[in-house]
This record gives sequence, C-alpha cells and structure tokens, in this order.
Amino acid sequence: MTFNHSGQDYRAFFPNPNAVLPVRMKNGSHLLLPWGRRREQSGSLPVGGWARLDSVYSGVWDKYFPTPVKIDVSSFMEKDYEGKSRWFDLLPGKYIQGLVAKNRNEQRIYVVTMEPDSTMAEFHDRMPRIMFG
Repeated sequence: MTFNHSGQDYRAFFPNPNAVLPVRMKNGSHLLLPWGRRREQSGSLPVGGWARLDSVYSGVWDKYFPTPVKIDVSSFMEKDYEGKSRWFDLLPGKYIQGLVAKNRNEQRIYVVTMEPDSTMAEFHDRMPRIMFG
C-alpha cells in the first residue's frame, strides 16, 4: 500500500515485519499501527495481515475485541494469479476497511477482505473492502 503520513511517503508491504498502516481517526488525524503479525513475531494475535469479512461476521474475531477502522491509503497492490504485481488507486474519499485487534497490550491492524468484484476477480480471489466517506 502507499500513503502519506506527516509529509512522508510510505510504501507498506506485508512481508516487511515493520510494516505499518494509517488508521484515520474521527478528528481526521492518523495513527500508524503495525500491520498484522508474522509467524516469527511475538504476540498472540492472529498470524497474517487480513481478516475475511465472513469471519468477522461469524464472530471469529470477537475474542480480539475488533474495532472497525478506515485505512487511509492512496493505492494498494495485489499479486495476480501469475504472481505479477497489480496496483489499484483509491479515489479521494475512499478507504480500505480495517479491523484493529487487541489482546492485552498488543494492538494490530488487519485489512478486511471480501469476495472480489467483477474487475478484481480476473486478478485475485479476494479484495480489500472499500468504504466511502
């Protein structure tokens, strides 16, 4: 994902253990949170960087006290079925839905994903949930 925070341009890729994503606060400010958890990282929150929407609705995430948030990025990338990177721009006023999960002092953000729309389906089997406003 690409975004600007405090005048600095960022590119966040999930494999990087230091990857962070910007959570848009109600007052318009942003808070950078660690993006998911990798196997080699300590903690007790789920391994991975994504939360499938159906698992959120079914209650799988309830034990992590999930909070829905807006991830304020300008673009995101998905690898297609052949492993090629494909970038997608978000228009102003659109956000990716995130889920902040918590367990004791640990807090991480996960990208909420869903079944792909007709455009994305030719590239990938899921897509981030895009929100307006």
